[in-house]
Amino acid sequence: MKLTIERAALLRALNHVQSVVERRNTIPILSNVLIEAKDGALGLTATDMDIAIVERVAADIATAGATTAPAHTLYDIVRKLPDGAQVDIETAGDSERLTLKSGRSRFTLSTLPTDDFPVMSGGDMPHEFELDADALRALVDRTRFAISTEETRYYLNGIYVHAADGDHPVLRAVATDGHRLARVEIPLPDGANGMPGVIVPRKTVGELRKLIEETNGGIAIALSETKIRFAFGDAVLTSKLIDGTFPDYERVIPSGNDKIMTVDCDDFAEAVDRVSTIATEKMRAVKMKIEGDQMELSASSQENGQAVEEVGIDYGKEAIEIGFNARYLLDIANQVEGETAEFVMADSSSPTIVRDPKDPGALYVLMPMRV
Repeated sequence: MKLTIERAALLRALNHVQSVVERRNTIPILSNVLIEAKDGALGLTATDMDIAIVERVAADIATAGATTAPAHTLYDIVRKLPDGAQVDIETAGDSERLTLKSGRSRFTLSTLPTDDFPVMSGGDMPHEFELDADALRALVDRTRFAISTEETRYYLNGIYVHAADGDHPVLRAVATDGHRLARVEIPLPDGANGMPGVIVPRKTVGELRKLIEETNGGIAIALSETKIRFAFGDAVLTSKLIDGTFPDYERVIPSGNDKIMTVDCDDFAEAVDRVSTIATEKMRAVKMKIEGDQMELSASSQENGQAVEEVGIDYGKEAIEIGFNARYLLDIANQVEGETAEFVMADSSSPTIVRDPKDPGALYVLMPMRV
């Protein structure tokens, strides 16, 4: 195998594939990236047996061939080469070494046989549809902050994506950790009708988000009950799905809340951030005292003291005091696109709904805290 490739193109592709590779592996081949040179392109493949990513990038192929090399080492080498550099990659026959040259630099890396590299088959994926990058980005960004990190409740360790019926069929993404819930929906794309509800794992969501960032066009999505595939043109991400049942999230979305408070989202987020400086790292509790056209935000701790700040609001019901985790409030405020946020409350101990008036497809539920 012998090829020449631009450093920038190689680095971008390696950046995508190497992040799938776990830093510590008991199976040596899983630390490597599969390198295939043919038909005027360099193909890079990495997997951890749950996720696989394949990316093709244009290259000047002198001799076709394939090998595997340590993913993180290769990425670090290319990352440290100067901008604008040309990279020559070569293997000699059945050599167990890969040679990388660029300018005055020369590296020799150990390789492993390509036959040992596992192939993660996608299998039959009967449901196929396409989303544009902005729509998929919105589904991911506005829900992933609520994904649970508690491994014992593994079925909450991802985003639940499903088709929901109603007056207008929608594609809905939901995530919850038991303390907060994010539900975002968009019009159901052609081909998604009848798709099964699937839970996309947290790691897959993170890798998907990186690929979306560099994409402007449409993203082809195919799925079965066990796997999902995202095709970005030059890159294809395939992942196993979480084998579990997502809870009936509709049950935790309150329907009888009647106290609606509207607040400027930026002013609110900045005030919460300032006041929470006093709160202990463990609790992060902020109390909201809502009355008339003012909301008093306060936090206190024995170690640090007390903080109070007033924020102007629009509210027409009886006074209410309710406490929340400041981090959760800020996470939701960061997802609100409009200038204002609506808090729809019942009392100090019931779940509160937060809505974004600019995006009726987004809804957030927050459990209160005792303060």
